[in-house]
Amino acid sequence: MPVLPLTSPSYPNHSMASTPVSSRVPLIFRRLHRFQQMDFELALWQLSYLCLAPKRVYRNVYYHKQTKNTWARDDPAILVLLFGCLFVVALAWSTVYSYTVFDAVKLGFIMILRDFLLVGVVMATVIRLFANRVLLSPTSHSSPTDMSVEWAYTFDVHTNAFFPLFLTLYVAQLLLLPVILRDRWVCLLVGNTLYLAGFAQYIYGVYLGLSALPFLIRAEILLSPLLPLFASYVVSLLGFNVASHVLQAYFTS
Repeated sequence: MPVLPLTSPSYPNHSMASTPVSSRVPLIFRRLHRFQQMDFELALWQLSYLCLAPKRVYRNVYYHKQTKNTWARDDPAILVLLFGCLFVVALAWSTVYSYTVFDAVKLGFIMILRDFLLVGVVMATVIRLFANRVLLSPTSHSSPTDMSVEWAYTFDVHTNAFFPLFLTLYVAQLLLLPVILRDRWVCLLVGNTLYLAGFAQYIYGVYLGLSALPFLIRAEILLSPLLPLFASYVVSLLGFNVASHVLQAYFTS
């Protein structure tokens, strides 16, 4: 009895071509409208521990991989909470700069769509490419699906790393605005230290996210941007007010 082929040799990419475009979108984005199925309590717990003990958040990725066969989260509750936080902060910044209601809403969408989502898409793509080309362990797993970093997971890493930066540069900077914009060296020190802390937290968050994957090695390379970041910070203390220049460019563009 002849053995029949399971797939047609004439159409090797038939299954990929027949896959709907919507199914290629990460699950976390496809579920953004399902509010009743979101676990906001877990999302709040994760946001809290991203500031207090971020390593504990990444302990759950092993459980998620075992139960759902993916490293990335599929519950968009954390995205909804971040969107809400960004929009509220945008209203607060708009009050400080005497924006109209229309301009305040526009600023909210800019913070969500550009600052978080667009930057997240770019960072997730760059991090995934770098991790799959540089950090993969050649003998870690036998399954090919476990030997590559998912794009959805790197977007998760960006999301987790973004929240501490958000608290530092969007919230703390707003509260300290009367201080950091004054023409004194101590005020310059406070403002520049905020930016150092914010970006250092982001870099460290990316490192934690990728070091949590068991099939990646040399994740310490991801901490290398801390050196030029700190060097730039030291140079800026000679008289360059980072906060003043960034805010002027951000709110006058």
